[in-house]
This record gives sequence, C-alpha cells and structure tokens, in this order.
Amino acid sequence: MPLLDGFDAGAVRRAAAALAAGELVAFPTETVYGLGARAEKDSAVAGIFAAKSRPLQHPLIVHVADAAAATTFGELSGGGSGRRFGDVSTDMAADSSAAQRLIAAFWPGPLTLIVPRRSGFAEAASGGQPSIGLRMPSHPVALALLREAALLGVAGIAGPSANRHGGVSPTTAAHVQDEFGAALWVLDGGACAVGIESAIVDCTRRQPALLRPGQITRAQIEAALGQPLAAPDAASPRAAGTLASHYAPRARVVLFDTSTLQQQLLLTPPSAAVALASAGLHDAGSSPVIGVYSRVAKVAGPGWAQKDMPDDAAAAAHELFSVLRQFDAAGVAAIWVERPPSGSEWDGVRDRLQRAAA
Repeated sequence: MPLLDGFDAGAVRRAAAALAAGELVAFPTETVYGLGARAEKDSAVAGIFAAKSRPLQHPLIVHVADAAAATTFGELSGGGSGRRFGDVSTDMAADSSAAQRLIAAFWPGPLTLIVPRRSGFAEAASGGQPSIGLRMPSHPVALALLREAALLGVAGIAGPSANRHGGVSPTTAAHVQDEFGAALWVLDGGACAVGIESAIVDCTRRQPALLRPGQITRAQIEAALGQPLAAPDAASPRAAGTLASHYAPRARVVLFDTSTLQQQLLLTPPSAAVALASAGLHDAGSSPVIGVYSRVAKVAGPGWAQKDMPDDAAAAAHELFSVLRQFDAAGVAAIWVERPPSGSEWDGVRDRLQRAAA
C-alpha cells in the first residue's frame, strides 16, 4: 500500500477507518513510529503481536486523545489507600494524584503512565496484567488520527514501535516500510522529533517508579511529582521496551568508554579492520567492517564507517535509531559506540544503547 500523507485530512480519515475496521496502521508520534490497532479490541491487537513476532505477555502502550479518553482504560482519579477503584481489575495501593500531576505537567508529550487497568478493557494490550500503560502523544498527525478514530468508536490506539520485536525502532515512514514492506498502511508525518521512546512511570503504587528513561528527565518528573521516584523492583509491572535485550540492529553493538575506544582504534588500524573480514567478522568485499559512533574518536579509510555523536543529548536521541539503521544498511558487522556522558539528560540514550548491546 502507498504511504498516506499524514497532513492530509482525507488520508487521516482513511487510516482511522482502517483502524475502526480492525486493521493495522503505522503512525508517527514525536518519539518513534507506532504500529497501531484499536486498543479495546483484543482481536485487532493480536495483529500487532503477530506482525512484530512479539511475546503476548509483553505489554503495549495505549495512545489516547486526552486524559478523558484515558479513563476508558485506566484509573486516573480517586485516592490511594489500597482500596478498589470502581471496576479497576485489581487492588493497588496507587495514589492517582501522582498520575494527575504528571498528566498536567507532560501531556501531550513523551511520557507513559502505568495505572490500574479497568476490568474488561484492553486485556491483550496490557499483556494480561492488571495495569495499563497510557500516553497522549504530541505529534499533530497522531492526535488527528486519535480524534478521527474516536469519532468511529475507537477509544484508543495500542501502538508499540513499528518494527520487528527487539529491533531498532523506526523514526521515519521509510523505516516502517523497510520493516513491513508495502502491505501496511503508513501515515507519513515526517521524521520523529524526539527519536527515542517515551519515559515510563509506574503509578500503580504509592511511590511512583521510573521504569524506562526518555527525553523527560528523572529530575523533571520528580519536580512535577513533588517526591522522589522509586527504583523498579520485582513487583513492578512489565513495561514496553524494558527487556534486557532490545533496540538491537543486525550488527553487534559494543560500548566503550572514551579512552578504551581510542586505545582500541589505535590497536585496530584500517588494514586490521579489513583483515577482520577474512577472519569471519564480515564477508570480504568493499563494505566497511566496523562502524564507529563517537563524540571524540575519528577513523577513516577502508574497513571503517564513521558517524559523529552529537555533544547534545537531545540531538543524539533524535538521530540514534537512524544512525544504527544506517550502519546496518552499510553492511557493517560491528558498531563500536562511545558511551554517552553521565548526565541525567543522557539516560534515555544510554538505556537504549545498553539494551542494544546486551
């Protein structure tokens, strides 16, 4: 199927109708492109798991048009004494005022909240858990699609990244087509502004916990909450994108601190990089063998492919997945990456690289 212009109202209506009919539609958000299905229909959501080859117990994030739509799926009001919230599917000692504060501060935007799930809604999208991840994206095409779909009875769109499970997330419509070919409706909204997935905060317990870092920093979230975030533990809900190995290109990703990478490059001159091909690291030929993504180190010549990592965390996040895909397209067998700086603004990039290298 051809790409649909996400900024054309007719194309958005066509995509919304496909969703309402139970079909899959890829759509842009400010973070990455999502593979969408109507969240309240388990049969439609099953198509996401099949297309991605994703484990059924690994939950999805449900995208909603606003906080009111979010209440279809989860509890966002009431107090946190551990009592049952209306028809919420389990007893949880959640303080929903935390979710309300985060919604006020960051929605629409790149923040997912995990809250108690309403019984009978989105069981497949939740991975069978009594909680559900909810997000209101800020991308204008995503919001237009959500609002148009709501007119057709679609309460929300389950939308993990539009790629095969465990692989590199797509940040352009072309990336989605590379993954799924022409058999999928794809709303083209341009390149994603953020470039890595949303931060995820668990609000199902009295002290919220950060389950996945993103563009919004821990400090910003804690300031909005007025309390520190807890660390994830064994009782935390399963959450999207938190498996130990994730976001991985075909090439093997290896992380180095700055000095170690520089030493390794000195010990591996271009001629040695080419020689690695004959040792089985890569098929012999003209393709580069090793890609280097670094703020400091420089390489040139046969056997190498170089991309400079920006000094700015937001710029690095914006291009990260695209860079990994470019290295794969160049045919490298390994990607040597300089570890990001230690600042909290780099937590999201650091998290994605660590999982890609796992």
